[in-house]
Amino acid sequence: MTGKLELVHILEGHKGRVWGVAWHPKGGTFASCGEDKTIRIWSQNVNNQPTTKTILSDGHKRTIRHISWSPCGKYLASGSFDATTAIWSAVSNEFECNVTLEGHDNEVKSVSWNKGGNLLATCSRDKSVWIWEVTGDEEFDCAAVMNSHSQDVKKVCWHPTEDLLASASYDNTIKIFRENTLDSDWECINTLTSHDSTVWSIDFDSTGQRLVSCSDDKTMKIWQVYPPGNEEGIVTPDNIPAWKCVCTVSGEHTRAVYDVSWDKTTGLIATACGDDAIRVFKEDPENSSKNEPTFNLIAKVDGAHSQDVNTVSWNPKQPGQLLSCSDDGTIKIWKIVE
Repeated sequence: MTGKLELVHILEGHKGRVWGVAWHPKGGTFASCGEDKTIRIWSQNVNNQPTTKTILSDGHKRTIRHISWSPCGKYLASGSFDATTAIWSAVSNEFECNVTLEGHDNEVKSVSWNKGGNLLATCSRDKSVWIWEVTGDEEFDCAAVMNSHSQDVKKVCWHPTEDLLASASYDNTIKIFRENTLDSDWECINTLTSHDSTVWSIDFDSTGQRLVSCSDDKTMKIWQVYPPGNEEGIVTPDNIPAWKCVCTVSGEHTRAVYDVSWDKTTGLIATACGDDAIRVFKEDPENSSKNEPTFNLIAKVDGAHSQDVNTVSWNPKQPGQLLSCSDDGTIKIWKIVE
C-alpha cells in the first residue's frame, strides 16, 4: 500500500449509533445524525478542533438514518425511521425545522439533493423512491413516486451535473431514473445487475461518467456509462445510455461494505465496512483504461472504529480529508497521506 490514513480527530457526543455524517458544501462545517434522534452541527474552532455548534432534537421521533445538505448550504434534509423527512433551514446560524415531508409507509433510508437544489430524492424500506420538487420558499410538492425496486431501497444519489438519479436496493440492483421530456413523468431507464446481494451504497465520480457501488457481497464495483453511438459498440436500446460494470474489486473486504464515497477532487474512493475497517482505493493509471479500469487498495485502517463503520464522506473543499461514523457512537476525521 502506498498511502496512509492518519487519524486527526475523535469526536463524541451522540448517544448510541451514529448513522450518518455529511460535509457542508463549503467544507468547514459538517452534520451528523444517529440513534439518539438528534442532528449535531459541528464547526471548527480557532484551534481547528471541531466542536458541536448546534444540536437539533425536535424534528424526528425515531432514529435519524441519513442527512444531506442542499447545494447552497442553507438547507439540511434528514430522513428518519419515523417515515418522515425533515427540512431544516439555517437562519442567522440558527436551524429550524420548517417542513416535514410525509408519504413513505416505512423508514426513510436516504435523502439526496440534485445539483440545482430544486429536487430532493428520498427512499424507504417501503420499496419506493420519491422525488420532491421545491415549489416555493420552503414549499415542496411530490413530483414522482417510483416503485421500480422489489425490496427495501437503501440509498439515493443524484448525478453531479444532470437530473439523473441512481438508487441502490436490498433487491441486489441499482436503478437509474430520469424525467421523460415528453410527459414530465419520471421513469426507470436502467437496471444495473451484477451484485449478488444487497447494494448498500452508491456514488458518482466528478464527471458522472462512472458510478461506484458497494454491497453485502463484500465487493465494490465500478460502472461506466456508454452514450448512444459510443465507439465501443455497446448497444443502447431506444437511444438510452447504457451502464456497464467495468471493474469488480473483490477479496479486499471481509464483511458487508456499507458505504462508499468517491472524492470529487482526488478521485480516491473510500469504503466503510462491517469488519470495522476503512479502506481507500486509487485508480492505477498505468494499468487502467476507460473500459477496463484497475483500482488498487492504497490505505487501510483495521479497527478504524470498534464496531461497524456506517458512513464515510470526503470533504468537498479539503482534498483527502475524510469523515467516518460508527455503531460505536464516535465520529472520526482522517487525512490521507500518499
